[in-house]
Amino acid sequence: MTLTLEEAVGQKLMLAFEGIEPPYRILETIEARHVGGFTLFRALNVESPEQVRSLTGALQDAATRSGQPPLLIGTDQEGGQLMTIADTTPFPGNMALGASGSADLARRTGEALGRELAAVGVNVDYAPVCDVNVNPRNPNVGTRSFGEDPTAVARLCAAMVEGLQSAGVAATAKHFPGHGDAGSDPHYELPVVPHDYDHLARTAFPPFEAAIEAGARMIMTTHVAFPALNDGLALPSTLSTSTLRGVLRHRMGFQGVIISDAMDMGAIEQGSGLIVDSLTAVAAGVDLLLLLDNPEAEEAIVSALTQATRRRLLSLQRARVSAERVLALKRWVSATEQPLLEVVGCPAHARLASEAAERSVTLVLDDAGLLPLRLSAENRLAVIVPRSVDLTPADTSSYFSCDLAEVMRGYPPSVDEFVIPHTPSDADIAALRGRASEYDMIIVGTTNALAEPGQAALVDALVETGVPTIVVGLRLPYDLEAYPAAPTYVCTYGILAPSMEALAGALWGDVPFQGRLPVSIPGLYGTGHGILTG
Repeated sequence: MTLTLEEAVGQKLMLAFEGIEPPYRILETIEARHVGGFTLFRALNVESPEQVRSLTGALQDAATRSGQPPLLIGTDQEGGQLMTIADTTPFPGNMALGASGSADLARRTGEALGRELAAVGVNVDYAPVCDVNVNPRNPNVGTRSFGEDPTAVARLCAAMVEGLQSAGVAATAKHFPGHGDAGSDPHYELPVVPHDYDHLARTAFPPFEAAIEAGARMIMTTHVAFPALNDGLALPSTLSTSTLRGVLRHRMGFQGVIISDAMDMGAIEQGSGLIVDSLTAVAAGVDLLLLLDNPEAEEAIVSALTQATRRRLLSLQRARVSAERVLALKRWVSATEQPLLEVVGCPAHARLASEAAERSVTLVLDDAGLLPLRLSAENRLAVIVPRSVDLTPADTSSYFSCDLAEVMRGYPPSVDEFVIPHTPSDADIAALRGRASEYDMIIVGTTNALAEPGQAALVDALVETGVPTIVVGLRLPYDLEAYPAAPTYVCTYGILAPSMEALAGALWGDVPFQGRLPVSIPGLYGTGHGILTG
């Protein structure tokens, strides 16, 4: 059947809305025209797995009633710091898997993530992140990356793709052509990366090539500019014909669906400019526009795409070919039977999350010889951690607390917990330093010490007291660069419960340190470093 212009345009839209059930506006939209699908967001649409399954079921029922093909329903369920669906298994993120070095573990984690998504009715995961994080000060990727070695990242990306898609959920390799060396965040501005094609081919492209080889059904673009791919023009990759049609389609041979990153970011023109950039993205080769909850912009984009195609500014034939790619993906995801909801958070997945955490926790140095811990019930231990916050819009850390102190209370010493602001003040630092002498040992965690000098100042102040101090990089392993005098340093790559339990077990010697650094700590340690115990 040949698609009409309106049907072809409708398949290009990944819409969003606010509500834990479909608002009337959305049901009306589905009834009125074809829609590619919807993206679910933690803050807008998620309350519980049961509620998400009901929501996605209502959306699909509306599509069926209107005579449409099934909808694509996507979300960011990466593991680690970005987990959209609440109360699912808290799997450690990509950098933790990178520290384990295990493709088998990445594959099994991908399959479990996929099964839980399928159970709640989500059929597209915006994962895995294929960015090679070579910039320690990259504000948007960090622990979402598997690491800095392109070959290792490629191997784990392919495994994650295979795992997700074995569960009938489409994997989305992102953010093409690579976001790992950006020095700013496209949520706020346009990052420009100056590398030439050969450099990108060596460092940024291999994970995407591996994902394509593994059968990835979807690739997400980045709003980062690579002038070398655009005759010197600093154009967001989402809008670049030479990047999408030239490199991705023709040179790499990708035949699946290309989806844009969210079109509300600062790197993309907003207001009336969003209409032009949406047309440009489609002309460049984007199959699906990832739109946010903005009904006025949505209607304007639909109208502009329709009019531009009628006026032959955009090709109707290309629109139909693009829509057929989307429809083929819909047929693929619809072929899998929905698992029972009981798979979400099941014991097997909990054991897998614990295995991933235990295989990733990394002992970087222990010059003070503090490990394993040798404390008794008469000893007092202070556990100091920053309050959990979202470091970027692509983050759900604020929905979780760092429960290290609670886990440590399962061991002999008396434990006092201090939760400090993410940006501790001089007064906060002075107060904690003043109390340090009350304790036999201090465990202090940091989450972003390179960007938050107060965290580094606190560590230095505590080390200077002479009280035995263990420092934990709770997210970014690069933090050690900010306080190189730390005598004992451990990395967990995340704050979720399995990682905190694995950390406690490793500190006490119940769990061997098995992880190896998947990134370099500039001036201190290279990839692969880690003191193995047990």
